[in-house]
Amino acid sequence: MSDRIAKMELQWHEELAPSEIRAMALVGYLLETAHLLDRYWLSPMAAEYNLQKGEFDVIATLRRAGKPYQLTPTELHQSLLLTSGAMTSRLNRLEKAGLILRQPSPLDRRSVQVHLTLVGLELVNKVLPLHIENEKKALSVLSENEQQQLSVLLNKLTLGLKSKKGSRVNKYGY
Repeated sequence: MSDRIAKMELQWHEELAPSEIRAMALVGYLLETAHLLDRYWLSPMAAEYNLQKGEFDVIATLRRAGKPYQLTPTELHQSLLLTSGAMTSRLNRLEKAGLILRQPSPLDRRSVQVHLTLVGLELVNKVLPLHIENEKKALSVLSENEQQQLSVLLNKLTLGLKSKKGSRVNKYGY
């Protein structure tokens, strides 16, 4: 049990009902897990290759698109759940590093295609197996069965959260 979450649960023990504490603790675990994965596993791995984690996400997304390893900026930002502004700054950094190239679309002059360069493809092909091993190592505290259960539960939670977008409780309690 996380010390921070356990302490929070104890502090709320006399103030809230168990179901309220459980909800806060579960969200706390999710947030802390995401923070730890990013801080100690994902971002340091990307930094070893002079990338930010988000930049690696972009070149990995282009790689998973398959040959010719290209997508529009809109397809990229939708795939990565980013705003178009955040995507533009990532693309600028990656283009400056020579890992991607933006070219006018042959189908629509108003649009561009983002391509992995040969250097970008070689880098993602080098880093991807290491990234996957790193993720496996991070998850190794869970058995294969536990990983499968967690995957199913997180998928269910994600789908539920997406279906309830905009229905959160507001400052007025409804």
